[in-house]
Amino acid sequence: MEGEGEMTYRESIEKAGSSLMRFPVIPVRGIPLMKLIANNFDDIWAFRPDPSDLLIATYPKAGTTWTQEIVDLLLHNGDAEACRRAPTPVRSPFLEIVSPPPIPSGLDLLRTMDPPRVIKTHLPFQLVPLGFWENKCKTIYVARNAKDNLVSYYYFDLMNMTQPEPGPFDGYVTKFMQGELSWGSWYDHVKGYWEEREKKNILYLFYEDMKENPRREVVRIMKYLDLSVSDEVIDRIVDLTSFKKMKENPMANYSCVPSPVFDQTISPFMRKGEVGDWQNHFSAEQSKMFDEDYEKQMKGSNIPFRTLI
Repeated sequence: MEGEGEMTYRESIEKAGSSLMRFPVIPVRGIPLMKLIANNFDDIWAFRPDPSDLLIATYPKAGTTWTQEIVDLLLHNGDAEACRRAPTPVRSPFLEIVSPPPIPSGLDLLRTMDPPRVIKTHLPFQLVPLGFWENKCKTIYVARNAKDNLVSYYYFDLMNMTQPEPGPFDGYVTKFMQGELSWGSWYDHVKGYWEEREKKNILYLFYEDMKENPRREVVRIMKYLDLSVSDEVIDRIVDLTSFKKMKENPMANYSCVPSPVFDQTISPFMRKGEVGDWQNHFSAEQSKMFDEDYEKQMKGSNIPFRTLI
């Protein structure tokens, strides 16, 4: 089923054509953001959500789309067809994303929707518009262990023709450690939401827990959203949001984004979805260097990350 939402979104990207390029990053309050986001940050910062809106926040490539699909299915009582009404970025707009016209920005899409809305962001805690906290919006944060997150982000940057050129893997590891990638430091990102999770009522999830026991985490999300669905519906949601099913789902696998933007011949948007894939990419020397730096950057933090399950 190809929804009208998919056609409109895809056609707008195709019309943008030559305007799309690998945009440089520009610091906003010390955080590197894609140029178009940085240039429009005042409008993003001024966004006022409705108290009923839900924010899904992650560092890039930490399980965002997976969580968006789980939430959408929970809100629609496991109705798979209802959740194929449009691609993920149309059903759950990306708050800060700005692209060349006629591609709608996240703010443009949100203006066309009535609350309650499910909103995605990769912004670190300190750059999230204050209205989310002032209006006590529910927020789900998903964190993924640093090494797997780095590998996934590297492959994404290879295929995403709007992100800066990632260069060789060895140099990318250094850029990740130094917080030079789009949306900044992974370390500051995961710690920022962790430190605020109780004061701001943030549901803090771990990618590794979701892989280990997806049913348990779906139930946690359901309870946090004050929803109640049957055991049968929960089982259906777990099945529909398996990596295999989502990779085959045109409304979730970003096949709605044409190849001049997301070149999935280089790397699929949904590549592996595994825990521990970092072992296939880090050399012993890289791993040792990374671990030593990780200890320094995460010193004093008690976030229970796991690099294997």
